[in-house]
Amino acid sequence: MALDLRSLAAPAHTALVTQEIQRGVIGDLSQLPELAANARIAVPQIAMLVRAARAAGVPVIHCTAERRADGLGANRNARLFQYMAKAPVKLLPGSDAAQIVPEVDVQESDLVLPRLHGLSPFQGTELDFVLRNLGVTTIVGVGVSVNVAITNLAFDAVNAGYQIVIPRDAVAGFPREYVESVFAHTLGAIATLVASADLAACWAKP
Repeated sequence: MALDLRSLAAPAHTALVTQEIQRGVIGDLSQLPELAANARIAVPQIAMLVRAARAAGVPVIHCTAERRADGLGANRNARLFQYMAKAPVKLLPGSDAAQIVPEVDVQESDLVLPRLHGLSPFQGTELDFVLRNLGVTTIVGVGVSVNVAITNLAFDAVNAGYQIVIPRDAVAGFPREYVESVFAHTLGAIATLVASADLAACWAKP
């Protein structure tokens, strides 16, 4: 039976979690050009949902990836980590590359949770504890990438007992055909897939 989106994503128990919407990941300093190109369509939707969430009283949490200049504490056990370690622009703490893309303004009411480790925002951060302290039972996940971190977020959320909602047009990956396949055969089985406009409409109604 289909879940009622308005009840599922009610502001009283929902948080909007953005994943790696950083200049060095999907913005002008990206070291992943194909991902950045596909994310251009998603960024306006993410910005719209962030504004809608704030207006509805939904907490906004930005989960970011960072890497120290000396690499201390960072993973080295996957090709992705090795690639990013060699990239000319690195996600150094406090650097321009580590910042949220300018299309999404970060407000004082937002939380920013950086991590040095892992592929998921649940790993190496206080995300789970913060969500529970906020009384959250439903996570709306936006950002990148469907290939890795968004899928990790979805599985970790379900394993931790949360409902997960993913606006299809507010996430990105590559190639696009693969993203559609993941929606159909993986994320569709564990998450509620929606359109950003439908979610924003639910938050706009009293």
